[in-house]
Amino acid sequence: MLKKISLALLAGASSLIAAPHQAMAIDAAPLPEPSVIYASRRAPQPQMRTAYVQPQRSNLGGGFIEFLFGDGPAAQSYQEQVYQQQPAYYGSREPLPPMDPQQQMIYQQQDAAGDPRLRPFDPKYEKQLVDYHGTERAGTIVVDTPNKFLYLVQGDGKALRYGIGVGRPGFTWAGVKTISAKREWPDWTPPAEMLARRPDLPRHMEGGPENPLGARAMYLGSSLYRIHGSNEPWTIGTNVSSGCIRMRNEDVIDLYGRVNVGAKVVVM
Repeated sequence: MLKKISLALLAGASSLIAAPHQAMAIDAAPLPEPSVIYASRRAPQPQMRTAYVQPQRSNLGGGFIEFLFGDGPAAQSYQEQVYQQQPAYYGSREPLPPMDPQQQMIYQQQDAAGDPRLRPFDPKYEKQLVDYHGTERAGTIVVDTPNKFLYLVQGDGKALRYGIGVGRPGFTWAGVKTISAKREWPDWTPPAEMLARRPDLPRHMEGGPENPLGARAMYLGSSLYRIHGSNEPWTIGTNVSSGCIRMRNEDVIDLYGRVNVGAKVVVM
């Protein structure tokens, strides 16, 4: 028994002596390279579904919802559609209601007061066939200065009536003349009396669209007065001239083709 215990003690002591040598051997051995684990790439997310509302099926603005949430072709052009809907409420496809007629008339009057060129043309001054109860024979021109109408008597109780502009206060006149000459796109030379009042006027103007005598002129006797066209049609129906009778260009062209040199002109 004693012998067995001794042998066991000797074996344990030898194992204690050998252990440091084994540890040293382990420490001295090269360590293996550490393995690196890379994080896997993030899997692609599935595409999210988007709301795509057909404009014709929507009661909530149609293209506007598509613009906010959609990726269709209308989403790209929605802004253009909005700007093209004029006049319209923002975000609505409904047109603006019509302006109240009374308010519209007020706006027109305000515009005309600021700029006479914006004055709407009164339809009563349009050329029209009317009844004539005077005594002048067919082919006679009758100028009604107070009412600003020119009549070309047709016979059979009818006359063509045109709107005209007449002389300013102090420049109106009355009498009987004849057409002594006719000119297309006439030149204009202001008379000395007019130049005395308006020295800024040109001494001579070639005929053309900018000429104050307009497209046609019919000269009255030996006077300085004419029936002529105008490049200011908004003055028809007003007292505006220095004694001449002015017409819209389209009207004076029409009258010019209907009368001859020698025609009688009665100015009242």
